[in-house]
Amino acid sequence: MKSSLEIAQEAHLRPIIEIADQCGILPEEIEPYGHFKAKICLTILDRLKDQPNGKMVLVTGITPTRLGEGKTLHTIGMAQTLALLGVKSCCVIRQPSMGPVFGIKGGATGGGYSQVLPMVDINLGLTGDIDKVTAAHNLLAAIIDNHILKGNELDIDPDQIFWKRVIDVNDRSLREIKIGLGGPQNGIPRDSGFEITAASEIMAILALASDIKDLRQRLGRIVVAQSNGEKRLISVDDLKVAGALTLILKDAIKPNLVQTYEGGPCFIHTGPFGNIAHGCSSLVADRIALKLFNVVLTEAGFGSDLGGEKFFNIKCRASGINPSAIILVCSVRALKRQGGVDELEASSPKAVESLRRGCSNLTHHIQNMSFFGRPVIVAVNQFEKDTPEELGIVEEEALKAGAFGASITRLFSEGGKGGIELAKLLMEAIKEDPEPISFTYDIVDSIEYKIRKIAHQAYNATDVNYSPQAQEDITRWTKFGYDTLPVCIAKTQLSISDDPNIIGLPSDNALSIDSIRLSAGAGFLYPIAGKVLTMPGLPATPNAKNMEYLPDGRIVGLY
Repeated sequence: MKSSLEIAQEAHLRPIIEIADQCGILPEEIEPYGHFKAKICLTILDRLKDQPNGKMVLVTGITPTRLGEGKTLHTIGMAQTLALLGVKSCCVIRQPSMGPVFGIKGGATGGGYSQVLPMVDINLGLTGDIDKVTAAHNLLAAIIDNHILKGNELDIDPDQIFWKRVIDVNDRSLREIKIGLGGPQNGIPRDSGFEITAASEIMAILALASDIKDLRQRLGRIVVAQSNGEKRLISVDDLKVAGALTLILKDAIKPNLVQTYEGGPCFIHTGPFGNIAHGCSSLVADRIALKLFNVVLTEAGFGSDLGGEKFFNIKCRASGINPSAIILVCSVRALKRQGGVDELEASSPKAVESLRRGCSNLTHHIQNMSFFGRPVIVAVNQFEKDTPEELGIVEEEALKAGAFGASITRLFSEGGKGGIELAKLLMEAIKEDPEPISFTYDIVDSIEYKIRKIAHQAYNATDVNYSPQAQEDITRWTKFGYDTLPVCIAKTQLSISDDPNIIGLPSDNALSIDSIRLSAGAGFLYPIAGKVLTMPGLPATPNAKNMEYLPDGRIVGLY
């Protein structure tokens, strides 16, 4: 079979204005960026405000492995499948970060015959939204340091500045740095560092803002520092630059419209990671899609213990969005890896017992998502070496764990027609209107209680341990009245626990909280669990080394 890049480069793309017209988007509501991508003006929501919403379906997955599960693939592929069945549908996904694109994970546009196009443009910046987030974030960082240098009217404590800088590159050398060196003309020397742009609170805000006014208000609420003597917290509104940040982001808040391989619509917008942020695409993209389509498939980053949990407890709580069903994606070889075999053995049909052990991971994710009161449908992403016995085991274990149904899919190799059975199960599952969401915790619960509830439900943890810094943070945020915010726990995506080396279903494990940050503009607290990093590093052989732009204009090595 051809590679995803080859398939993408040979695809026949329709002009984006045709895709917009197909969606019911008016010419004055679309801003083309070239021939095959565009931004959608938020004025469309005013026009469609009385239009009833369609049904939303969340797509999430088991614990990720390097062997692949296919979460984005299924978000895209199922939109194609539903269209084949005559259902007016679309998908809403996040924009790829160039950190993983050039690092180890690769792009985030699906794959095979279930991908979004133009694949190269999407993976290499799309319409510049991530660059705008980077610019706004770093302008704020510069404003803070300039304020201290030029008199420090707000009495900011240089040792209590919470705002680092960001860049959309995996660069471990920038995690901890010293700035302001070289004399008084270069600023006040202090410790600082960089995070990846996807971890920026501004990225989280862009994904959760309901309109430009809400964006401006959220930006103003960002807390960047504490005053000397711990008397008060310093916000962006105190620094009087929320307006400037809004100007930088005025176009970035508009969702991007692209197309699937089979010519259907896809909204792609914002890129918060699920392991270090809330891992969901933008609220405005979801709302536009729900007004235009009968079924909308949206993804949440990494496993259900990360993006899936945050989708419900943070995004749905903030927006009122009420999904009708959940598709949980897994694969035989990924479950074998969760059962203890290495990556080579995971592709062998001999590892059946490891598959049965690994299904404990699948069972946990089904039960985690079932807690929210939605039917869970398991999509078993079929690979070439999977045997009927192995596929049957996964379907059997999924039903035993309480799934509404389970189906084998071939969306990568067959496109939309490879998911017909799954689509029929989905349409059956969403017939009834959904009940109110059963949230993991009440918003008025204490910080410790919220963390403990998530740790137990999503991470199968028996206890929570707090470092002295985390305990100090709890005291500080409670003192300033932020204890009633939801929590967005940052932890490794490679395990249900906070230890990336623990596979399958961990037991008798305690969640370790190192510190707790405040994202007042985004509207959540941000506990750091285990050794999770907000600035990834590059592997020994980065993807960037395999890429080339050939003289004839062809691109190789991008995936």
